[in-house]
Amino acid sequence: QVQLVESGGGLVQAGGSLRLSCAASGQIFSSYVMGWFRQAPGKEREFVAAISRSGSRTAYADSVKGRFTISRDNAKKSGYLQMTSLKPEDTAVYYCAAKSYIGSNYFILPRDYDYWGQGTQVTVSS
Repeated sequence: QVQLVESGGGLVQAGGSLRLSCAASGQIFSSYVMGWFRQAPGKEREFVAAISRSGSRTAYADSVKGRFTISRDNAKKSGYLQMTSLKPEDTAVYYCAAKSYIGSNYFILPRDYDYWGQGTQVTVSS
């Protein structure tokens, strides 16, 4: 089992940047695929980015491609989401998620993930 805690959210102006962190505790972090999702008020939780266990494979939602970068440091048991050129429509609660997995794939559906953090608020003002 793994516990996840996000940090790094906050209020930023449009065009600004934020770096979210996801600290994991528990079992070996490298055994888990990682993903970032977000949920805006009144909307469903949506995929943002995912990264394979080794970090060699990544995937992004079209809405964030070229602006966000997902990464991980297995030695530090941490995952990151670097967000640049932020837009007001990026405003949401951001969640990191983890899935115990043996292979080299990543996953983009919320239902594929077993563990979730509590979320961190990101607000982008226009």
